Amino acid sequence: MNNFTTATSGRIDKILAKELDVSRNQVEKLVKDGYVFVNDKSITKTSFKVTEGDEVTYTFKEAEKRVAPPIDFDVEILYEDDSLLVVNKPSGLVVHPAPSVKEPTLVDWLIHKGISLSTISGEERHGIVHRIDKETTGALVIAKNNKTHESLSKQLQDKSMGRYYLALIDCPLKDDTVVDKPIGRNPKNRLMMSVVPEGKTAKTAFVKLLTSPYNIELIAAKLFTGRTHQIRVHLNTLGRHILGDDLYGFKTKRDKISRVNLHAYLLYLVHPESGEKMEFIAPLFDDMKLYLSKNFDQSDVDDKIDPLILGTRFLNL
Repeated sequence: MNNFTTATSGRIDKILAKELDVSRNQVEKLVKDGYVFVNDKSITKTSFKVTEGDEVTYTFKEAEKRVAPPIDFDVEILYEDDSLLVVNKPSGLVVHPAPSVKEPTLVDWLIHKGISLSTISGEERHGIVHRIDKETTGALVIAKNNKTHESLSKQLQDKSMGRYYLALIDCPLKDDTVVDKPIGRNPKNRLMMSVVPEGKTAKTAFVKLLTSPYNIELIAAKLFTGRTHQIRVHLNTLGRHILGDDLYGFKTKRDKISRVNLHAYLLYLVHPESGEKMEFIAPLFDDMKLYLSKNFDQSDVDDKIDPLILGTRFLNL
């Protein structure tokens, strides 16, 4: 058990977040799960008001004292310097640990490799500025120190950092389009996200690239916000689904298409130290490359995903 005496008055979640230097989400979990006491009384509401001089006691859940499983894989490094690291995340790799995650994660791999990481997002999310879903592949930047982390987080907010995604979908889009609809947890299925009135603002742009004779289409997507499953949810509102995405409606057997064919292809940012504008291309993984080669002319694919051209396709959206 840990304890401290409050120096100011205010909400327990704000006081704890500042005292522990962790996110409000982490504090919310501690409070709601009964791991926080004020003057020896259990507190389960994050809005509980403490006053100056109150004694706050807290402990961390056993699940947070997770021992990482053995690391038996490697991850491709696209770029590395003293400030940051850019990797090409493979499918099936979870980005950061959580109580429900038993397998090794990208953060576990980073720690295993002895890579210096920022601590601004808390112990479980060392270095992680942004994330991508377990099955999604592609470019991901990791901050090696808190100064870099803060700079990149600001870039996410002002849109000077971002990614262009490539996806294979089951039916061509009618036109290039922008979907601007709020996203929140699906009330009927906790594994899914949905467009819901009380959800968080979410905006995605979609651009048509190539259509195969079998009606499969290669598209590009750009995120203006970063909600969980955002591209998949917004495509679903258009009646379209990513190949392999049976959670959101693509009809297939897993032995035919084993994972969601969504790839963070191009990452752009401003280097926190030099101020240089940088771009990183994450090569497609073999399964997606093979599907493209079987269904499209490779020279057409190369033309459409040319990094020098791809970003210009979104200028009028």
